Amino acid sequence: MKDVMILTGAGQIGMAIARRSGYGKKIIIGDKSFKNAKNIADIMNNSGFDVEPIEMDISSRESILNLISHAKKYGDITMLVNAAGVSPSQASIETILKVDLYGTAVLLEEVGKVIKEGGVGVTISSQSGHRMPALSIEVDEQLAITPTEELLKLEVLQSDNIKDTLHAYQIAKRCNVKRVMAEAVKWGMRGARINSISPGIIVTPLAIDEFNGPRGDFYKNMFAKCPAGRPGTADEVANVAELLMGNQGAFITGADFLIDGGATASYFYGPLKPKDED
Repeated sequence: MKDVMILTGAGQIGMAIARRSGYGKKIIIGDKSFKNAKNIADIMNNSGFDVEPIEMDISSRESILNLISHAKKYGDITMLVNAAGVSPSQASIETILKVDLYGTAVLLEEVGKVIKEGGVGVTISSQSGHRMPALSIEVDEQLAITPTEELLKLEVLQSDNIKDTLHAYQIAKRCNVKRVMAEAVKWGMRGARINSISPGIIVTPLAIDEFNGPRGDFYKNMFAKCPAGRPGTADEVANVAELLMGNQGAFITGADFLIDGGATASYFYGPLKPKDED
């Protein structure tokens, strides 16, 4: 039997984190596309890791429970890396809320019920969650602690209150951060920790498609005018995850780490600040 890492989302960021923290463990990769999961598994297995791909849909509790059940066959679940999600240009408002908001909440809840003492988790949020104006204390609390099956019924998430897919994505990522705070209390009762990371523009195959697509100039302008003057890499996100998931991060739980090269700072107080404030 081995300690087990669950990785959801077969992309560059998830793989970078798994490579940094998953050696010596059984790694179960779940992705809606089995082909994508297998591709990442093949790369990692050819590098000496022990990885098994499985098809899973993070928007389905049944699928999440199946993933967890499969993982437990190999040993205790000691790590969770949630890098699954869809972007504003990839999906509808409904899908973004079902995958990025509800699915993440269910995953954190269910893994939190079985995580081994001393276990750790990290979920990938986004700089987008930091761009919205502050929500009310009441709405923040609703996003944090509403039972998962009632989340999508919240007034703030109804179609009349969601402007577009970007707004849906922003509020989903804000919910991720609040959910991590609430789940950290529950995980703590099992002697485990959970945090989130909010990356900015990270160079991945998807990002390269965006750079060359209709919103490419927007993204290029964002990283050109942020203090770092460049986009980030998946390995730089993994640097933060390694701290959070290792012994050096033992006193860190329920926190969110913004890693965006200063783009959010520039958005509020620098050259990326929107000129039209209406």
